[in-house]
Amino acid sequence: MFLSKCRIWLYNRLVCYHAWKYRVLYGMDIGEGTLISRKATIDKGINPKGIHIGKKTRLTGGVIMLAHDACRGMKADTCIGDYCFIGVRSIIMPGVKIGNEVIVGAGSVVTKDVPNNCIIAGNPAKVIKDHIRCGEYGVLMKNG
Repeated sequence: MFLSKCRIWLYNRLVCYHAWKYRVLYGMDIGEGTLISRKATIDKGINPKGIHIGKKTRLTGGVIMLAHDACRGMKADTCIGDYCFIGVRSIIMPGVKIGNEVIVGAGSVVTKDVPNNCIIAGNPAKVIKDHIRCGEYGVLMKNG
C-alpha cells in the first residue's frame, strides 16, 4: 500500500515537472495544473511560443502537438482550452484552436478548429457529441 502511494506521488510530481519544464525552458503558455505525459511530443524546436494549453488539461502518451509546418514554412499558434482531454496518439496540427471542455478521442487527427463542450474523434477529427460538460482534466460529467 505504501509503495503504491509512493509511486502515485512520484508519478504526479514527474508529470507536473514536465509541464513546468515546457513553461520555463521553452516559454510555452501552459496553464496551471495541466498534466503532460512524458511520451507526448510538443513542438519545442521551431515555434515553442506558439503552443498554448489551458488549465487542468491532460495530454496523454503519444500525443503530437505542432506549431509549425516545415513544408509550407509556416508558424502558427496552436491552442488547447481549459479542462480538455487529448487521447492517446492524437495529432494536433499547427494553427488549430481547440475550445474549452473538449475530449479528443484516441488516434484522432485534429486539422480544424473545435468548438467548446464537445467530443471529437477520427481522421480527420469530427464532432461526435456536443453540449457536454467536463470536469478537471477533461473528465466527462454526468448530466443532471
